[in-house]
Amino acid sequence: QVQLVESGGGLVQAGGSLRLSCAASGRTFSSYAMGWFRQAPGKEREFVAAISWSNGSTYYGDSVKGRFTISRNNAKNTMYLQMNSLKPEDTAVYYCAADSRGWYGAQMTYRTRYDYWGQGTQVTVSS
Repeated sequence: QVQLVESGGGLVQAGGSLRLSCAASGRTFSSYAMGWFRQAPGKEREFVAAISWSNGSTYYGDSVKGRFTISRNNAKNTMYLQMNSLKPEDTAVYYCAADSRGWYGAQMTYRTRYDYWGQGTQVTVSS
C-alpha cells in the first residue's frame, strides 16, 4: 500500500520561504514519477511541479518557475518542494502525488495521471 505523507506547511509572510516534504512508503519508487499540486479555496487543483524518481528530470508550472524547486532524496524516499519568494496567491493546500507509470515530461501536469495522493498540507502566505 503506497502512502504519501506531506509536511512542512505553515504561515509565512510574502517574500518568505518554506520547504515541503513528502515521505513515500509502501513501494520501490525508482520507476515512479512524483508531483506536487495545490488547491486554493474555490479553485481547481493546479499542477506545481514534477520530478522523475530515477533520473531527476523536472517540470514546473508557469506560476512557480524560478521560485520553486522540486527535488528528491532516493535514500530517504522523500520528495521536497523548496518555495522561495512566496506570494499571497501561493496560498493553498499542497498535495504530493505519485505516478506508477513513470516520467512523461509535460504530461506530468495532468492530475489524472497520478495513482496515489497524500492528504495535503496547508500553506498560507500573508501580505
